[in-house]
Amino acid sequence: MQNLSSQGRNAVTDIARRYNISTGAVEHMLIAVNNGSGSMAQFNCPELGGSGQWMRGGMTMVGDMFNNGLKATVDNLCNELSNLLATTQVFPETSSSSSNGQWWPDGLGSPNSSGSQNNSRYAVFNNRLAVDVNGNVTVYDTLDHQVGGVSQQQGGDNSLTFSSQYGTISVSSLPIVSGANTSSQPNANFASTQAPVETNAPFQNNQTENETSQNNSASNNSSDFSGTGTSTAQSKNGVQSNEIIALLEKLAQLHDAGVLSDEEFGTKKQELLARL
Repeated sequence: MQNLSSQGRNAVTDIARRYNISTGAVEHMLIAVNNGSGSMAQFNCPELGGSGQWMRGGMTMVGDMFNNGLKATVDNLCNELSNLLATTQVFPETSSSSSNGQWWPDGLGSPNSSGSQNNSRYAVFNNRLAVDVNGNVTVYDTLDHQVGGVSQQQGGDNSLTFSSQYGTISVSSLPIVSGANTSSQPNANFASTQAPVETNAPFQNNQTENETSQNNSASNNSSDFSGTGTSTAQSKNGVQSNEIIALLEKLAQLHDAGVLSDEEFGTKKQELLARL
């Protein structure tokens, strides 16, 4: 765990005794409250129900959501730790130039916050997050995340997570700046993901080609229909002409037979000729 001053160590021991929990659990909660500037905490402590959140004067959430007694314990503990941080030098003072206890690479400066849990420790800088797991230090680009407390899930690889304005984020999803596994860069950038390369042009070209093809097809179809209509009209005209000629011949026969008068024959003949 993170180094404590003698006053801090004594306070942690006393608090652990009074709350009947381990000093490790108290240290974990102390670091979580410190990372939340004394007003909030995000933690993952098996002795206190696992994952949970605390906000001073607000809501307290624990893994066992219906355990009101556990909620009260966490709330009281976090409030006491917040007061302790405000009144006591819990962590030892270190000079910024001293490399004693500094495990992160030079050039990052002083961390905004730091902590440790189990076999890992972390330090949060402006736009950078340094993580040390079993002596292997990796520096991540935090993009536009506002990094809160870093916690380690129980079991599994790449189990480090941190709180962000976007929720709980896996550390392994951040781009690696230096350290282990620099060859495997993740693609997930959350809210700061770069805008995708414009890819509308090919689709527009395809659309234009499709429209041109459709227009040509429609034009061809129109021509085909037009030709068919003309042919049909010509066919109809041909049939009508033959019928009219046949009627004229019958009309002449009736006139010759005396069935039709000259006037009737002339009238009918004019009507049939007009139809031609």
